[in-house]
Amino acid sequence: MPDLHKSSDPHLSDVLIVGSGAAGLTAALNLAGRFRVTVLAKGGLDEGATAWAQGGIAAVLEEGDTFEQHIEDTMIAGAGLNDRGVVEMVVERAPAAIHRLEALGVPFATEGSALHLTREGGHSHRRIVHVADATGWAVQEALLRAAAAHPNIRLVPDQVAIDLATSRHEERYSGAGNVWGVYAVDRTSGHVGLFTARATILATGGAGRTYLFSTAPRGATGDGIAMAWRAGCRVSNMEFMQFHPTCLYNLDVKNFLITEAVRGEGGWLLNPRTGHRYMPDLDPRAELAPRDIVARANDAEIKRDGLDYVHLDISHQPPEFVRGHFPTIYEKLLGLGIDITRQPIPVVPAQHYTCGGIVVDRDGRTDLPGLYAAGECTQSGLHGANRLASNSLLECFVFGDAAAAHIAAQWDALPPVPAIRGWDESRVADSDEEVVIKQNWTEIRRFMWNYVGIVRTTKRLERARTRIRMMTEEVADYYGQFRVTPDLIELRNLLQTADLIVRSALHRHESRGLHYTLDYPETLPVAVDTVLVP
Repeated sequence: MPDLHKSSDPHLSDVLIVGSGAAGLTAALNLAGRFRVTVLAKGGLDEGATAWAQGGIAAVLEEGDTFEQHIEDTMIAGAGLNDRGVVEMVVERAPAAIHRLEALGVPFATEGSALHLTREGGHSHRRIVHVADATGWAVQEALLRAAAAHPNIRLVPDQVAIDLATSRHEERYSGAGNVWGVYAVDRTSGHVGLFTARATILATGGAGRTYLFSTAPRGATGDGIAMAWRAGCRVSNMEFMQFHPTCLYNLDVKNFLITEAVRGEGGWLLNPRTGHRYMPDLDPRAELAPRDIVARANDAEIKRDGLDYVHLDISHQPPEFVRGHFPTIYEKLLGLGIDITRQPIPVVPAQHYTCGGIVVDRDGRTDLPGLYAAGECTQSGLHGANRLASNSLLECFVFGDAAAAHIAAQWDALPPVPAIRGWDESRVADSDEEVVIKQNWTEIRRFMWNYVGIVRTTKRLERARTRIRMMTEEVADYYGQFRVTPDLIELRNLLQTADLIVRSALHRHESRGLHYTLDYPETLPVAVDTVLVP
């Protein structure tokens, strides 16, 4: 059994995990019985996307429901692009994941002696386990509490990862392609540290902040995807960016998500000008259609009538039912002057989930030895062309487990960390042009929203590509001259991620799932992944 407790290097551990959300902490807790684990958080330990998840976790627990039906619902939502074997693996491991969370103290809602299950778009049964409308927060809290109490887990906040440390950073250069950890800048001191380990897990979340309107947290800038790509990993299906149909429209409150479960419990989408309920006209599942269909319908309604938003209305349900099911949303909106028991909610679509990412196998392994990945930064084969609601947290638990199990099983085959060169700042200066970062950040998010959004055309995608090419040169020049800052790192990763999204979207000559283009409206008979090779 490895023992690094006596190591004189505080930045050396057995396993390094970048990301402190559901995937990262699940892996950490599974490894900590045998290994010394360091977990890096980009900001606070609870600031990732997990804590923001309102909905819940999908699992087959209701009588009459079956694994086969959950698998089929996932495959249908994913427009046939899912890897069926991966879907089967994740779905079949879901109930065990729920029971482990219960054991950690997650206070799931109950009905009598059983777990209360809600239903969301695309699901044929009630199978969403939840903690009212704040499941992610409860899960994050339970995982963090367990991790903080474990003597073998070291939690390090405010570390912004810059790049992976690989074989080419070894003091005796090697082209072996191994990953030995990351270089990261401390938000507080500005110091760049090197964190090394025999195995590294990227659990860095998605790339939602590439877009102007997003429900993702501030730190979702595609860091893990961009770092893995630069190091030599394949990236897949980046064109499939999920837009949540119902983000609160409010000029003062940004990014407040109105959970899918509001529609699952009977909420209607209405045109605010006419009061017409339009979803039954467009899909037999009405408001319970998958997210891509509902988001496009909302977008079309807004654009056709020149609206700022559409209405989501659950006020026809009993007030005590609404307050009981959605206490967080009820309180938040009441503070903004909207009583959802009596009034509709103004909503717009917003970027919500990155379905593509780093290519991983069923053990969470990437293309590079020593590097694993789990959660939203990956393309595991689970989601296909569109993620089914509440399968995302589930993926984090299953792949966090899988990566940890593979590392433990293969430990003796993982070579020890060689001497790695430290970060070199000898030829750079402090920036005197922070405005460059802010200008480019804003420009990326705006052109991605306008040109690479819910509905696309080849001409729009080519315009985005032209802007990315111009900015890439500028950002590379800036990166080479000045000391790294968190904002500069994020800008570099945003631009890299935007490039991967646009390249993937231009490559797909069909409309499938979340990728909808007016130039290729038909779906091709065979579903093929888009795989980009560095």
